[in-house]
Amino acid sequence: MVAIYVDADACPVKDEAARVAERHGVVITYVANFGLRPSRDPMVRNIMVPQGADAADDWIVEALAAGDVVVTSDIPLASRVLAKDATAIGPTGKLFTTDSIGMALAMRELNQHLRETGESRGFNASFTTKDRSNFLQHFDAAVVRAMRGN
Repeated sequence: MVAIYVDADACPVKDEAARVAERHGVVITYVANFGLRPSRDPMVRNIMVPQGADAADDWIVEALAAGDVVVTSDIPLASRVLAKDATAIGPTGKLFTTDSIGMALAMRELNQHLRETGESRGFNASFTTKDRSNFLQHFDAAVVRAMRGN
């Protein structure tokens, strides 16, 4: 059975992920350091991890199995998810793949270096309605593929 994990700290699409999970009858697990709303739905699990740089990431990687789906904007976590033969998708609907993850990691390191040297202030683009719509479309398709074993 496929499971969905959400790297829930600062995730803007928690509600959308829950709707897709409910539609397909898949258990969804939110993992965060703080701020999760309780749910009485037996298909929704909330996991609070200790404060720490990668505590939520480590918990997700330990719990997931091949074929599961993870929602995250964290590129190093996405890389770890792909290494376990699972699916990683960002909140804008962008699928991380084995072909794209290397470049994503390199760009992350470059941007981090530019911020550290003061060459860039590191502003992120605003999350838009179009991003939310793209997420819903691509996430639903990713869950369907995972359920089919593709």
